[in-house]
Amino acid sequence: MSKKTDTTRRAIVGATLGVGLGIGSLSLLAPVISLRPKKVVNPEDEPPKEGDLLVFATGDKTGQEITIDDLPLGGPEVLAYPKDPQSGVVKSGEKNNLVLLIRLDPAELSEEVKQYAADGTVCYSAICTHLGCAVGEWDAQRGLLLCPCHKGLFDPRKGAEVVGGPPPRPLPTLPIKLENGKPVVAGGFTSPPGVLAGTEAAGGSCTI
Repeated sequence: MSKKTDTTRRAIVGATLGVGLGIGSLSLLAPVISLRPKKVVNPEDEPPKEGDLLVFATGDKTGQEITIDDLPLGGPEVLAYPKDPQSGVVKSGEKNNLVLLIRLDPAELSEEVKQYAADGTVCYSAICTHLGCAVGEWDAQRGLLLCPCHKGLFDPRKGAEVVGGPPPRPLPTLPIKLENGKPVVAGGFTSPPGVLAGTEAAGGSCTI
């Protein structure tokens, strides 16, 4: 046998062993990977989805489905959580699922807002983009949504744009439609709700 033939044979055997060891290593890793815990999202933590109903988040009617007649024309806003119509689960386990509904004159809404509204009713994330407080107050004199923690102001007629205070961005919109006299979720948030990484202010966070 020539030296060249012997060298070639050794190379082939070495390569075969290498592939075999590689496959063996992968097969050993597979059970380990499968043992990693899978992230389980509880039904009450799931984000709003198309078809969800909206229920009162606070007050005497907590948990009851909201109708258009429950929303006073011209404000104030009503805090709400989405509810899965099939399972009946209220998605109150996730802070960023808290939303607000406010019924306004359709003629006052910007063209962009109208495409997400239903008969003048608009729905926004109720979590302030500044430090995560609940935007739960209404400045009736100026017709603005107010975050009580640091006086952030949002204009609901113009996509909840920031018109005062420290919030770094508008409240995300949740598209809605009307079905049987009730506001129903028509899609996901137009942008991520809550406080985004890199936009937090110093000094901690707020709670609802």
